[in-house]
Amino acid sequence: MGRLADRALPLPLRNYMQGGADDETTMRRNSAAFDDWLLAQHILVDVSAVDPGTELIGFPSALPLMLSPTGMSQLFHAAGESAVARAAKRAQLPYGLSTMATTSIEAVAETGAMRYFQLYFFRDRGLTKALLERAAAYGYGALCLTTDTTVAGNRERDLRSGMVMPPRFTLGSMMSFAAHPRWLLGTLRNRAFQLANVVGYVDEIGRSGTSVIDYVNKQFDRSATWRDLEWLRAQWGGKLVVKGASSPADCLQAVECGADAIMVSNHGGRQLDGTGAPIDYLPAIRNSIQNRAQLIVDGGVRRGTHVLKAIALGADGCSIGRPYLYGLAAGGEAGVERVLAIFRAEIERDMALMGRTRVRDITAADIAHLSRHRVAELS
Repeated sequence: MGRLADRALPLPLRNYMQGGADDETTMRRNSAAFDDWLLAQHILVDVSAVDPGTELIGFPSALPLMLSPTGMSQLFHAAGESAVARAAKRAQLPYGLSTMATTSIEAVAETGAMRYFQLYFFRDRGLTKALLERAAAYGYGALCLTTDTTVAGNRERDLRSGMVMPPRFTLGSMMSFAAHPRWLLGTLRNRAFQLANVVGYVDEIGRSGTSVIDYVNKQFDRSATWRDLEWLRAQWGGKLVVKGASSPADCLQAVECGADAIMVSNHGGRQLDGTGAPIDYLPAIRNSIQNRAQLIVDGGVRRGTHVLKAIALGADGCSIGRPYLYGLAAGGEAGVERVLAIFRAEIERDMALMGRTRVRDITAADIAHLSRHRVAELS
């Protein structure tokens, strides 16, 4: 699917989707860290009926998997967020709509998908409150606060490609755009490209020379504290998810402030480079918060076995971003459906091979760190 997406997208957009911050070490580790853990395999277990269903942030989910909020999906396919939401609905998985989406809160609600809304703290608390009120009015069952983007990360691929939002046809990128006529045709037909949820409140996006990095640095509130999270908890009556935490102490503080779930995330390695992967922190976080909140691993999840390893280490489920964007770029709504079907097939098959028929039966007894395994071999 990744190769199909590569062929479908002009180079600046490929870099934007695939890239991370600085040297991209954290982005690479997000997936590589799963290899440090080994699953147990139990034999002679009746696995004729495997049920991977569970509950995530208040939604009945067909898999221990949800779709992360990702900004500006129409960059990758003209069908954008609505196509992803429809695919998620058919797969019976929760879908997260980003504040920075190119499809509105109202339009995505029309898809009927199980949906939650991702929010940032804007300097204008009136804008923040207006967005959460719209989400509540249109049936978003949970609110997800992203906390790791007070300033934009140093995404050097974008600096090299001159990527600005919306895309500009510069001389340097003209040949790449011209070599992708299908993407270009879809973009030309889609003249409504905009940050649909904030366009009525702020007008910086779209001005000549204004980039997303400029926008983030100018509009997002660097002064937000735990008191602001408490304020948000008081404003929102549904499930509240805090995204971007990895420190066990921070996760515990978020729970103390009223969070129902923690999305353990480093923004796909696109913010602070040099940090660990979400899976690295997961056992300590679960030990810190115990069973007071759900834990969702967001970052580097590429396989069904990744999902099962996260669950064995204490997660309630995982969330994916880049995988479904690859599917969207490669084949629109059908491409997203294909990615979700692959995850379902892998999770069901791997549960059966583990000898586990229900998600709740997967425990710490089903996993060991590679280092401990090697010590056991030598002893």
